[in-house]
Formats: sequence, C-alpha cells, structure tokens
Amino acid sequence: MTAYQEDIEAIQALKERNGSSWDAIDPESAARMRAQNRFRTGLEIAQYTADIMRRDMAEYDADSSVYTQSLGVWHGFIGQQKLISIKKHLKSTNKRYLYLSGWMVAALRSEFGPLPDQSMHEKTSVPALIEELYTFLRQADARELDLLFTQLDDARAAGDETAVEFIQSQIDNYETHVVPIIADIDAGFGNPEATYLLAKKMIEAGACAIQIENQVSDEKQCGHQDGKVTVPHEDFIAKLTAVRYAFLELGIDNGVIVARTDSLGAGLTQKLAVTHQPGDLGDRYNSFLDADEISGSDLGNGDVVIKRDGKLLRPKRLASNLYQFRSGTGEERCVLDCITSLRNGADLLWIETEKPHVEQIARMVDAIREVIPNAKLVYNNSPSFNWTLSFRQQAYDLLEEQGEDVSAYDRGDLMSVEYDDTELARLADEKIRTFQRDGSARAGIFHHLITLPTYHTAALSTDSLAKGYFGDEGMLAYVKGVQRREIREGIATVKHQNMAGSDIGDNHKEYFAGDAALKAGGQHNTMNQFS
Repeated sequence: MTAYQEDIEAIQALKERNGSSWDAIDPESAARMRAQNRFRTGLEIAQYTADIMRRDMAEYDADSSVYTQSLGVWHGFIGQQKLISIKKHLKSTNKRYLYLSGWMVAALRSEFGPLPDQSMHEKTSVPALIEELYTFLRQADARELDLLFTQLDDARAAGDETAVEFIQSQIDNYETHVVPIIADIDAGFGNPEATYLLAKKMIEAGACAIQIENQVSDEKQCGHQDGKVTVPHEDFIAKLTAVRYAFLELGIDNGVIVARTDSLGAGLTQKLAVTHQPGDLGDRYNSFLDADEISGSDLGNGDVVIKRDGKLLRPKRLASNLYQFRSGTGEERCVLDCITSLRNGADLLWIETEKPHVEQIARMVDAIREVIPNAKLVYNNSPSFNWTLSFRQQAYDLLEEQGEDVSAYDRGDLMSVEYDDTELARLADEKIRTFQRDGSARAGIFHHLITLPTYHTAALSTDSLAKGYFGDEGMLAYVKGVQRREIREGIATVKHQNMAGSDIGDNHKEYFAGDAALKAGGQHNTMNQFS
C-alpha cells in the first residue's frame, strides 16, 4: 500500500470516528492536499535536503563523474521554473540544486534598491528569499500533482483501468521539486553571534548548506572585485563554529558548511593574527605579510612591529590602517585557509579564482589533498569571467605549446567575431563545454554553480522583447519571440493562470463547497485556447 492510499484510509477512519459532523470531508481529497503539501516546515526541508547533499557527497567521493550543479536564482518564480524545466527535459532533479547568491540579493532584493555586493542589504533578505524559493517549489509540486489528480479522475470516469494504474504509479512515485539550496551568508554579517543568529534564520527557512567567506564583514567585497580584506584564521573558525552550533541547535546535525576563501585575490588584512609560538596558525598567517626588517632605531611614531625568527619586522600599513600581504602568496594562503577550515568544521571548500582554469584550481586542490584526501570544492563558474576570451587564450597557448602555427591569431584580440569559425574557437568551446566534467575529475570540484545566470538571462530576454515590441515588430515580437515558443516548446507558463494556481483553487472550491463552487476554469476561460 502506498503512502497516498494509507492516507486515504487513515482519514476515512478519522472521519468515521468524528461522526456526521465530518460528512462533508472526502478522505481522498484530504489525502491529495496532504500529498501536495509534503513539507510542513522549513526544518523538514533542511533535513530532507541535507540528507540529499550528504548522499551526493559520498557518491562523488566514490566516483568524481557524479558531480552536482546549480544555477543562482533571485526570485521564487525563477527557481520554480528552473526546477520545472529540469524535470521536463532531464526527467529528474537528481544532483541538481539551487544557489542563493548574496550578490543578487544585494542587487535585486534590497529595500534600499540596487546595491554592490558589500553586505549592505538587510540580513533578513536572505532567509526571506530561502522561504520564498521553497514556497514556489512546493507550489510546483502542488500544481503538478493537481494535474495528475485531474487525469486520474478523468481516467476513472472513462473506465480506463490501464490509465488509472499508470497515473496512480506516477502519483505514488512522485519526485518533488524541492532540492538543496546552497545559501550565501556573505562574511557572516557581523561578529560570530550575528552569524549564528542569521544562520538559524536561514536554516529555519530551509537551508541545508550555508556558504561563508573569510573576508572582514564591514569591508566585504564581491569576490571578483579589488579591495578584498581577509581575517586571521581564528576569527573565521569562530564563525564556522557559530554556523555549526546553529545547525545543531535546530536538529540538522548533518547540515553542510561551505568555507570560502578569497585569499587568492585578497591582498589585505585588517589585523595581525595572535601568535603564541613559532609556526602556529597565527604565526603562519603573519608570515605572509609584506614587512621590512628594521632595528629599534628605525621605529617611528605609532609603528606596529612583530618579532619573527629573531628579527624585528614592520608590516606595511596603508593609510586605511590595513596591512598588506606579499605579492604572489595568494595560492599558498588559499591552501592554508582550506586545510584550516576543513580541520575546523567545514565540509566543502570554495576557492574564488580570477579565471576559470582547471590546472590552476587543481594545483591548489592537490596541495590540500596531500593533507585532507577527500577535500572537495564548490566552484563558481562565474559570469564575472570572460569565458570566451579566457578559453580562446588557453586554446591559443595549447596550440602554441603543441607546435601548431598560431600566426593567424592575435592573442590579445581573440574575442573578435572573425575567429568564431576557426579551429581555435572550436577547441575553446569544447573546453568550455567539458569544463565542469574536467574540473570535477581533475580538480576535486563536487559542485559547479553559476552565481548570477538568471540576472543576465532576465536582462537579455527583456532586451529582445523591448527592442521588437517598441520597434517595428510591435505585437509580433511577443507572439513570435515568446508565446509561440512557449506553445511549441511546452513551456507551462503559457497557461499562466494554471501556473499561478487557478486550477488548484478550483479543485479546492469543489472540495469545500461541492456543486455550489464558483469555478474559474469553465468554458469561457481564455486559457482553454491553449489546451
């Protein structure tokens, strides 16, 4: 007996116990409503999705070809449509997640209006978006199951037992649209207590995975911009621990922490690390500082000096009161950051790089895995990279290394359209196509995400429609570019009333009022034109 059938029987027994006052209750209708609302709280979602991520991580450890992916989304509807599309085209949501980008929250969801990615948006915006995303994903479940229930009723009315059995099996084996969300908590929005409080809100909204970075909260920058300032390891460890306590307090014991390091592009630190003896963690952090050896007579007013290996060193301090790291130490600092994070509660790593290059990433992961063999990355396939230029340059370098004649190409101008139909461009595009597969096999990338894709797709599709609609094409721009494609490509939003829940509402009205229900889906509903 399936859960659906068990629910019908349980509600039937409950109805019988309550007598005639429950005569209006139809057990199957109630069972349908329960099936359409599988997850009752955000914590149920967090536990369900944490279990999925842990299973996926174990499977990746055994076979690096089974990596996971996500796209960043900034609205519940966008996330919903992404999962509907995945189920339609790929038939399963397995290994496909959602990513919640702090950059997009800042740019699109702040009450202040568009903001740079500097943690200036309201803290509550992030848990609010998590809750919104899961509301839309659960509604996608309700809508799809509602369509199946309608088909089941039609098959029963037609006496088609084969169809009844098939549709019933689809209901019994239904795969939810609810998938893991990796949610960005930026640099923790303050001290560890602030991080803990915000992490709790995010988990209560449904987040099973929280990504946190080692920048200074009050100086946080986008990972692909200049001016990044990191914190000593002990400061970051305190925030990792705060997030773990939040998971434990709420009963999500296997919640996932993604520790991001921005050290590759961060040349500054706000403060020196505390050190107690040579070679400890604080001493190693300070060893990367750009400092001049001095004597006592060289000291100036207000100078800060550290002693290392018997020498007095004066770290270079900027007018901003920030200290500077030595140039060329980024990769070594990243490796130390990652090992330290994994040793102190992190589950996955995120290394923010300046370009998408598998061997550069692999070089750091190889060093990390010498210490922690199962280290795994979440990697940002960022729109901040010029993918075409980067991979055409990589293809150029590869061809040159192989002794091929590259004199027909200008390496500094490889974005030019004149190269689009060349061997170099085809090689570059193939390397882009296989980047995720290659990165997962060679560089330990468990999860590939694009942080801001739907920001760009919304702008691009709106530009295309506006150009035609307000230009010479007029209404044809919408009909040809949008509606006709929706119809022919089976995009469910062509029936926008159904997508928004009108048919679900009609069925509920019938549950509640029977034949007296005033339904919206009758013969005069213009959505019938799309049947």
